[in-house]
Amino acid sequence: MRTALLGFGLGGTAFHAPFLSTVEGLTLSAVVTSRSGEVEGRYPGVEVLTSAEELWSRAADFDLVVVTTPNRLHAAHARAALERGLSVVVDKPFAATAEEARGLAALAEARGLLLAPFHNRRWDGDFRTAARLVRDGELGAVHRFESRFERWRPEVRPGWKESADPEALGSVVYDLGTHLVDQAVALFGRPRSVYAEVRALRAGAQAHDDAFLALTHGGGEVSHLWASALANDLGPRFRVLGSRSSFVKRGMDPQEAALRAGELPGGPTWGHDPGPATLGGAPVELERGAYQDFYAAVARRESPVPVEDAIAGLEVVEAAFESARTGRVVEL
Repeated sequence: MRTALLGFGLGGTAFHAPFLSTVEGLTLSAVVTSRSGEVEGRYPGVEVLTSAEELWSRAADFDLVVVTTPNRLHAAHARAALERGLSVVVDKPFAATAEEARGLAALAEARGLLLAPFHNRRWDGDFRTAARLVRDGELGAVHRFESRFERWRPEVRPGWKESADPEALGSVVYDLGTHLVDQAVALFGRPRSVYAEVRALRAGAQAHDDAFLALTHGGGEVSHLWASALANDLGPRFRVLGSRSSFVKRGMDPQEAALRAGELPGGPTWGHDPGPATLGGAPVELERGAYQDFYAAVARRESPVPVEDAIAGLEVVEAAFESARTGRVVEL
């Protein structure tokens, strides 16, 4: 699939280009960016386009567009690609609202095109381990799923993610929170109710930088989700409690750090996570992380993440903002 990468910030450089250039069945053909020197240095022979408009004018030269532009542009760029007959991978957040996401899904279905939400954290090794334990019943009946993306970044950094403009979608709920929600939906399905606390805590912060979401799922499972930029003492990444056993993991999946360091995926140690992790209090070996599996499915022209799950996740996000505003539990 001749692929154009639309955007070359952190998402494009770390989470997309390394896979588009190495996964069998995909070709990184062009990158839309002003950072031409960096593209040419890393990916010789890959064409650099200067704007989305230039990409759309060249739509016949490509099969797939990967959208990793600022959040506010995701849905508009995905729609423009679909309208020109191109399949699309859309970085998170998939859209601003569930209604906007439904419109993209309907367009892709009508055109017979692939539309894939990029929720790559389903291929974190620790989450893959948790999902296997839940699926195989090793924990018994799960009654609580705790998941955290916490950081210690007390200083507000300049950039659109810190914008006071709600249309920028800079809230931590749209950023780290969408990963947390997607993992909960992947495990237990669309929740039936949402309670949330969403705040801006750091001095000078205008966008939300701290959030807690409590989701109640149809089977009675409760997901407690934390996302914060002001956590000086990090809680466990996962704590999954069941009637038979528990799974606890500390520390982050190593794939992001490896990608940021410039490592290419697929080596003999790729995705290995030493933990610590425990099953019922005893050490447990974690499955390997495998972000490359997302793009391997795309190369087969399959959506690795159902669009319906991304829509459900955005319904949760919207309910979380309503709950935080009203102080009430929101039924879905």
